[in-house]
Amino acid sequence: MMLDSLTYLLERVFLLAHFNIFSLIPSEKETLKCSEASPRVLQRGDLLEVPRTLFTHFGIYLGDNKVAHLIPDIMPVLTGDKSQIQKMVTNKRLLLGVLCKKATVRVDSVEDFAYGSPILINVMDHTMKERPLPNEEVASRAEMLIDKVPYSLLWNNCEHFVTYCRYGSAVSMQTQKFLEFLKSIIRDQRSVLFSVCLGLVSIGCVGIAPATTLPTILIPFTLWMAS
Repeated sequence: MMLDSLTYLLERVFLLAHFNIFSLIPSEKETLKCSEASPRVLQRGDLLEVPRTLFTHFGIYLGDNKVAHLIPDIMPVLTGDKSQIQKMVTNKRLLLGVLCKKATVRVDSVEDFAYGSPILINVMDHTMKERPLPNEEVASRAEMLIDKVPYSLLWNNCEHFVTYCRYGSAVSMQTQKFLEFLKSIIRDQRSVLFSVCLGLVSIGCVGIAPATTLPTILIPFTLWMAS
């Protein structure tokens, strides 16, 4: 029950950190053109994007219908059994990987990577300042990183992996958009009033105590000074 609740909470975090409104969404023309991707037209070293309900997932095409992608996963920490590790990563495995900051760069089939969603090809080539590296170098970089890796939702996620492989610089446009969103909230002085009201409600419901009074004072003060 607790794990299910944490899974729900993680999905809400993904909604904020990786929701498509914060990503550089391709035009309708680009989406229609790219969504027709199949193993027959993909080239080794292509950067693949899979828009999902709550976030966008990224990978590097290696050829032979295989994709290298970084995904949170606790299983490699728990066992060395490759047959268990190679199974599809479930939501619970993913959640525990996020909480423990553990991930793997793994290789899956195009179908398992896409999980029924349309695939966009090299859309970031139009938005990144850096020119893409030669496709063979991109694929080789991805293959060299296949293993257990540290994970951070904002600082080392699947987008950092693919941008490092294809452009030589690990960046996440979704993270940057999310941080800009947080800045806009902090700079909005209405957030100070909202935090005061929320603190007063908590005091009214729980009573005056350090756990309610201190946040009621410190959070609005910090927001006010940062705005």
